[in-house]
Amino acid sequence: MKTQSIKTELIVIGGSAGSLQVILEMIKNLNEELNFAILLVVHRKAHTTNILQTLLQQFSSMEVIEIEDKTEMQANKLYITPADYHLLFENKKMMSLDSSEKMNYSRPSIDVTFRSAAEIYGENMIGILLSGANADGVEGLGYIKKNKGKVWIQDPETAEVNYMPKHAVEEIDYDLIIKPDNLAYYINQL
Repeated sequence: MKTQSIKTELIVIGGSAGSLQVILEMIKNLNEELNFAILLVVHRKAHTTNILQTLLQQFSSMEVIEIEDKTEMQANKLYITPADYHLLFENKKMMSLDSSEKMNYSRPSIDVTFRSAAEIYGENMIGILLSGANADGVEGLGYIKKNKGKVWIQDPETAEVNYMPKHAVEEIDYDLIIKPDNLAYYINQL
């Protein structure tokens, strides 16, 4: 793994169907003090009661924040993209929300956030793609690699719904294949 010499400033994790259990397992095992932020872009229904923040906070020692427009990013916090909005980066600190058309049938789109983060963070970010049922995130991972960021993909054999990670493994030059039970370990090594 080639991540030790470059400072990680942001991890963006994208997931869809089958990713929540992986995320819960990860956050239970994260170090209490991380020098970077973690951003979750998870596909979810637009008009349902929002309990994701509350659920994640029960498992996390980090503060869990659902992003609002113009939220400022801080290290050692776990951010969630709200349902029905794309998340964009204005700079390394400021995030904004966008309600333009869906991409890959999704809003938030993992591709949109991966691409925006890659343009701002370049080699100082890691994009992680988890379980899911559509191709959202694969193109964005390619953009992260193009901008010298790191790409981690959930092992398709361990994914509840393997469509997203399987396509990513087939199409993207990745740095690491992860299993759900070692995701937190690799993050903690950063």
